[in-house]
Amino acid sequence: MPRQQLTRDVLDEQRAALGLPPHTGGDDPADLRRAALDTALAAHAAGAEPARPVLRGAVRELLDRLAELAPGRSVEVRVPPYAAVQCVAGPHHTRGTPPNVVEMDAPTLIALATGSLTWTAAVDSGRVRASGPRADLSGLLPLPE
Repeated sequence: MPRQQLTRDVLDEQRAALGLPPHTGGDDPADLRRAALDTALAAHAAGAEPARPVLRGAVRELLDRLAELAPGRSVEVRVPPYAAVQCVAGPHHTRGTPPNVVEMDAPTLIALATGSLTWTAAVDSGRVRASGPRADLSGLLPLPE
């Protein structure tokens, strides 16, 4: 089954289902990802599940913000099946499994990035799996707007 892309139509369909007005921003991927994050947050607040393309766009937006906040390649942050990013300055790997890996699901990333979940609580509950000496992202989360 082919992966559905994040488009204005997909975004507006999700927004309409949540009682939100249509997206008024641009159609470029960055604008759609920012709107996807807002839409995913609204879905969560309404107790609804965001559409997969909307959730994927929201994850990509948050991971891009994280990489911008902490540029580098010493930690790989994975949110399967949506995206992964390398960030945090320091020594980096070139092949195989990196020594510093953080993995979580999309709702956990969103909760951490927005401050509704702390790093410690996420790690202690098993919602975040972090390995390696540089894999503590507590100083970077929640993400600034």
